[in-house]
Parts: sequence; structure tokens; C-alpha cells
Amino acid sequence: MTVPARFGVYLHWPYCARICPYCDFNVYRARGRDPEPLLAAIIADIEGHAQRLGRRPVDTLFLGGGTPSLLEAAHIDRLIGAVERYFGFAAAPEITLESNPEDHARFASQVRAGVNRLSLGVQAFDDAALKRLGRAHDAALARDAVRAAADTGARASLDLIYAREGQAPEAWARELREALALPVEHVSLYQLTIEEGTAFARAVARQKLFPPDSDRAATLYEITQAVCDAAGFPAYEISNHAKDAPARSRHNELYWTGGDWIGVGPGAHGRIALDGVRTATKAFDGPEAYAATVRAHGVGWETNEALDADVIADEAILMGLRLDTGLDRAAVEALRGRALDAAAMADFVREGLLREDAGRLRLTAKGRLLADHIAARLAG
Repeated sequence: MTVPARFGVYLHWPYCARICPYCDFNVYRARGRDPEPLLAAIIADIEGHAQRLGRRPVDTLFLGGGTPSLLEAAHIDRLIGAVERYFGFAAAPEITLESNPEDHARFASQVRAGVNRLSLGVQAFDDAALKRLGRAHDAALARDAVRAAADTGARASLDLIYAREGQAPEAWARELREALALPVEHVSLYQLTIEEGTAFARAVARQKLFPPDSDRAATLYEITQAVCDAAGFPAYEISNHAKDAPARSRHNELYWTGGDWIGVGPGAHGRIALDGVRTATKAFDGPEAYAATVRAHGVGWETNEALDADVIADEAILMGLRLDTGLDRAAVEALRGRALDAAAMADFVREGLLREDAGRLRLTAKGRLLADHIAARLAG
């Protein structure tokens, strides 16, 4: 197997000031925890990966969570420095920090420490919605934080959640237009998903929360595309919109196009070439178990599994169809060793959900609403 040219590092910082009711990520309350033990474990994990993989220039570093914007600039400087020391950076790397609006006073120092892209978890510009989503900020603070991020000179992106309980299409259109008028060049727009084990899932089960039905969610999705297109933020992926190609998330594109990345930090996932075989890794979830494993074995892996061609191809289909550039049909079929489901493909083309041009399969606007279903059918 050819080693992908691009290489990234995902660094998971799992601590949060509060746990949002919709979140099913591997997160824990900060509760005044000393960050030092986990910082030391993550740095040792980076070193352990380098010992296994060798020195390889990093194109993208993504500090996610959790809430890594809780970290002081000196902590971020140490983490970036560890990546530089053990792997090195490619020319002009993208270094992203997921950030909460209430941490905006740290943004300037975090950028001076080496961050060049701030991804803000705004989630809404409606105070009542923010309260229901369990967020610590209000809409005014969110606007201030976006401006503070832009003032640092770093690239600025923001996340919003829509298809919220009781959300009217007209209200969502106004809210989205307001967001796109702010000094950002990228937005990630996610439909609210009720994830098992979350507070929202328990509220739905008790009939205390009533998310929109699929028809209303589809209407909100269509409004999202229309508003973004009109504002000059076309979708380059189903949930991600950018003003131009340089504003796209290069780290996420690495995921979507089958690049290699290491996952460090509690619960982090990776996809790396080990002995020429694409391998899925996952670190232990608990910070203490993760740190103990790093001390004992050099890396924090709970599992590492060699992926066969079918799994790699299925991932390529699922991810590739999400992109505006679409899926290279011949490349995926060569990887699978067999053709995609031709009957399913013909059905989707006839129904206006899929098109093929220059050997690439692309979802239509209508098809994007059914992306996972289409990917599963094509894979057979």
C-alpha cells in the first residue's frame, strides 16, 4: 500500500468546564484539574508514535476536544513544540485550536504560541437556544469572540447547530445570515443529532425534548445551502462551507480523502500505515488509563487494527461522496477488487441523487440528504 503523501496529528484534550447535553465525545469536567499529568502523557505519546513511524513532516495539527482553549499559551507552545521536535512540520502547516467563545481573552496568546486557525464552538446566535444547548456564552459574547479571533490574524471558523427544537426556517435563515456577515471565512453547520447516552437522548425518551422531524430537518438543510450560496460560502463538504479553497479545513480534508494521521490524547482515533498496512488506532478513553498505558508501552493505544481493502474502500466511499469533488470511481473499484453496485448507481442517477462525470461520482443537492444511504448501497 502506498503511504499517503499528507500526514496529520489529532490531539484530544478531553476536559471541559461543563458537559453539553448533546455531546457524546470523550469528555470530562475540568473541575480545576492540574493539566500537567495529561500534557506530559500526550507529549510522551507523540514521541512514542515517532519512534514507531519515523520522522515525517506534519501538514496539519488539530487540537480538539473537549475544550483545548482552556489551555494556556505556554501549554500549547509545549504541545506544538513536541510535534516539531519528534516529527517536524511541512511548509506552512495548518494548526487548528477548537475554542469556546468564553475563552476569547486567550486567543491572541494562543496564536502567538503557534496556532494559525481558530475553530469557535459558537453553536447558536440565539440566547434561548444557547441556554438549552448548555452553552456558557450568550450571543453577544459569541460575536465578540469571533471578532477577537479575527483580530489575531489567524483564520477563523465557527460551528453552528441547527434543526433545534422549535426552530423556524425563517429564524434559522436570519441567524445564519448574521453568522456569515461576521469576519469568518469558514463555517461548519451541523444538524442536531440525538446521540445515545447524552442528556438530550434521555430528554427525548422522557418526552421532554422534541427535535424536528425529518421533513423539517430537510427543509432547514435546504435553507442552509441557499443562504450559504447567496453569501459566497459554497459547501465543499456536506456540513462545511468556505469562502474559497484556502479557507477550507485542511485537517478535515485529510480525513475525508484517506490521509494518514495519528491520534494522541484520551480516546483519540488514528489512521496510519504500519508495516505498509493501513491501521486504525484508538487510545484509552480515561485520562488516567491513557497516561498509564503511555508510560507502560510508549503509546496510549487501547486497540490497533489492520484494515482490509473492503473496509478502506467503504470508508473512501462514505467520505468521498460527502465532498464537492466527489469519489474517484476507478480508484475505489481497484481498491475493492470489484465494481460498485451498478444497479444502485443507475437508480440513484435516474432519481436525480447522483451524477457521474469524468470518472467521478458526485451527489446532487438532493442526494446529499441521503448520503449515508447512497454510500451503503453503492458499496453493496
